[in-house]
Amino acid sequence: MRLFIGIPLADAVAGELSTLVSRLRPGTPNLRWTARDTWHITLQFLGNATAEQLQCLGARLSEVHSPPVPIQIGEPGFFDRAGAFFADVVASPALTGLQQRVVDTTAQCGFATDARPFHPHITLARAKGHGSGLGLRELMGGLHSQPRFSSFTAQEFLLYESHLERHGARYEVLGRFPIDSRRG
Repeated sequence: MRLFIGIPLADAVAGELSTLVSRLRPGTPNLRWTARDTWHITLQFLGNATAEQLQCLGARLSEVHSPPVPIQIGEPGFFDRAGAFFADVVASPALTGLQQRVVDTTAQCGFATDARPFHPHITLARAKGHGSGLGLRELMGGLHSQPRFSSFTAQEFLLYESHLERHGARYEVLGRFPIDSRRG
């Protein structure tokens, strides 16, 4: 099973992102848009896991505590090498602190730490096939002004299983872990 840990979006933010996507989506055939119900902020991608690791995660992640985590969505952007369009997320001290606590905890269950720096974001579209760079360039042209998004306070983080299907990934929630502001 392929696992990752992420923060779900507040409904208001998901609605604002949906408005942006609806405006940009027409005329971008070289992009595969992600579904609203898959949007999240990844804290850690774990990859393939055993049943024993899943059991360990359930026990250990419930021990992760954090002060309130304010989430502010930044500007849309692009990962050129990965061929992805995303909404940036401000890497506040509270968010990076939670991410580090999660990574430290998952290491106890045998998961490796990603060598890349933490860059919180919400993936909105991925390039597909030949000419994928063209789709991203077309999309850049559609961003005449930078949208503003609402902020929210994360109430929980989730353990997801990713199911790869023909039309894209489907995510199943395997565990919910509240952010307990009294025990940060």
